[in-house]
Amino acid sequence: MASASSKVDVLAQVPLFAKFSKKELKHLAPLVDEVRFPAGKVLITEGRGGEEAFVIVSGSASVTRGGSELRTAEAGEVVGEMALLQPAAVRSATVTAATDMELLVVGTRAFHSLIMKHPEMSLAIAVGLAERLREAEQNPAG
Repeated sequence: MASASSKVDVLAQVPLFAKFSKKELKHLAPLVDEVRFPAGKVLITEGRGGEEAFVIVSGSASVTRGGSELRTAEAGEVVGEMALLQPAAVRSATVTAATDMELLVVGTRAFHSLIMKHPEMSLAIAVGLAERLREAEQNPAG
């Protein structure tokens, strides 16, 4: 994936960032790191703090709470997104790579810096998170 334009394309397809303009996505893309996780690697641990959100580019992850599987997160989804607004908050679930995965990592510090420089992006992320919360309330297992 490497190029900033391909990151913009991936981020544009993610519901959480869908309200961002192309210009806003171009500001975000350079702040996003690409990582690969092997199957079995834990991305997020329930009950621990976190400083990043993960956009799944390829692969899938198991989302569990209290040892019970809630759902499978697939390509195009974001996990750990609440960390973008509430850094170091306790994670509500464990997310483990079910397959080898390619991810984009959005760090909280970089994201906050971006929002401070471009405050108009705050509304877009708030709308995206509200939609995600509404979806989670309608489907408690997901």
